[in-house]
Parts: sequence; C-alpha cells; structure tokens
Amino acid sequence: MKIITTPDPRLREKSEKVREIDEEILGIIADMRKLSLDWEDKHPYELSAAMAAPQMGVLKRIIIIRDDMEDKKKATFTALINPEVIRADGKIVKDFEGCLSVPAIYGKVPRASKVKVKARLEDGTEVRIKATGELARTLLHEIDHLNGILFIDHIRDEEDAFYKMDDKGDLQPVDYDKEIKNNKKLWGGSE
Repeated sequence: MKIITTPDPRLREKSEKVREIDEEILGIIADMRKLSLDWEDKHPYELSAAMAAPQMGVLKRIIIIRDDMEDKKKATFTALINPEVIRADGKIVKDFEGCLSVPAIYGKVPRASKVKVKARLEDGTEVRIKATGELARTLLHEIDHLNGILFIDHIRDEEDAFYKMDDKGDLQPVDYDKEIKNNKKLWGGSE
C-alpha cells in the first residue's frame, strides 16, 4: 500500500459504504495508520493529522483521525467508519490545510467552525461527535475525501490563497498563475 497523489483519478471518486466491519476493513485501517506515520517520518515539520481510505486507492468510507494533534509523539488514531456530516455550522473560518495526497501545496480553506458527525468505531459502536475548531476542520477535510473532493476545490480566491513549505518548515505564498492555475497534476481534473 502507498499514499496516492493528484492527479490519480481515484481521489475524485465517491467511496462505498462499509457494510460489515470484518478482517479486511480492520486491515485497511491498520494500513492507514502505518502509512500516515511512515509519511510523517519523512516530513519532519509536518504532522499527519488524519487520512481517508481513498488516499490509499481504497474506495471505502473510512477515515482515521489523530487522537492528539498537539503532540507528534502521541501517534494514535481513531478510525471512523461511514462518517457522515449531520450538521456543519458556526462561523466560516479560513485556515491553512495541507493533504498527504496533494504534495507540497497548502491553502487557506474556508470551513464551518462547528460540525456534528455520526460514524461507527472499529468495534461497531455508533458514535456522534460534536467538534469545533481544528477537529471540525479535519473531519470535514477527510469526509470530503470520501466524496472525491480535495481541499484545493474549496479555495476560490486566488491571491494569497496557496502556499508551499520552505526548507525551514515555514509556509511561503506561491504565484497562483505560475504554479497553480494551469497545474493539471495538482488539480487532477477539477477546474
């Protein structure tokens, strides 16, 4: 298994609902955790906050969310199966997002500051999660993946919206016309 990146067309497909939590599904979740941490090991300035199964080319409605997004040493994840947004509301906030499947590009993405999600855990327990701030943003980002949507699809204003990380781990603005607008590899068919 590996993390797929744009323009792989599987990132633009809608994922299938998981009907039964069996050994295959548990294996997918284990692979997702391993790939997230492997990616993080190669990116010293970044944290792998979450991942969706389509990012491995597996079109199943599964995401993993890091349990502690403040401490890189705490590398545990909670898996959510068939997550569904019940409600997204609150103030719309623009903040930075990046993605394991959109290498080297970051952007200021507008998202609702509050979200309510329902899902199942690995043991089949149904949960309802009320989230705000960074967790709400992360849940919305990952659930978008299950519907073939990437964070770059939400960025509308071109000036001061896209960034790259420099070799010191700082985000630097990029020229939209030069590096983003006509980059078919980045968009993967979504323009």
